[in-house]
Amino acid sequence: MKEQCETNNPMMGGTMKTFLKELNEQRWDDHRFYHRSRINQSLHFISAMCFVSSYVLIFINPTIAVFLGWLLAMVSRQIGHFFFEPKGYDEDNKVEHQYKEDIKVGYNLKRKIILLTIWGLSPIVLYLNPTIFGILEPHMDLAGYLHNLSILWIVIGAGAVVFRTVQLFIIQDIMTGVVWFTKILTDPFHDIKIYHKSPLYILKGDLYDPMTERI
Repeated sequence: MKEQCETNNPMMGGTMKTFLKELNEQRWDDHRFYHRSRINQSLHFISAMCFVSSYVLIFINPTIAVFLGWLLAMVSRQIGHFFFEPKGYDEDNKVEHQYKEDIKVGYNLKRKIILLTIWGLSPIVLYLNPTIFGILEPHMDLAGYLHNLSILWIVIGAGAVVFRTVQLFIIQDIMTGVVWFTKILTDPFHDIKIYHKSPLYILKGDLYDPMTERI
């Protein structure tokens, strides 16, 4: 048994090294390709704080946690991507915007539009079909409607992450999917770490990150 453990340790160590290396690569690519704008970075910092708060509130008041996560955290995050991030030729990385969209591991802008459309239509679907085809108990008042909507939004959010993870298992490999899944869950903490100074840069008039230092 001892010999077997000693034999397996190098393999486990190698797997962990590969995992951490790919995690760093995914984070770096995400940062340098999609977070050049200091405004976008600042919105991600705000979003990250909201997401961390949601992580805590989910054990106290799940409904508020979900609304905080979607309405504040997710919306502020996507506003940064859609309205403040440059879409032209990326001089720093020497690539076209379409290239970045094509190699994006997670949700590129096209996939985000689909996800946000599903999320945006979900309140209407719930109103017209209160049980969601028999899955939920029909709401009796506004509080019940908001509770059911929070459940639906949890399903949409979790479903989006699981769907893309499984998709990456198929189109790339298991490691890429596991790394991306880990990245998504830990992004709020990482964003706070690397973007907490971004609002200060904006006050100084520095609107774009020169990307001179690797995160």
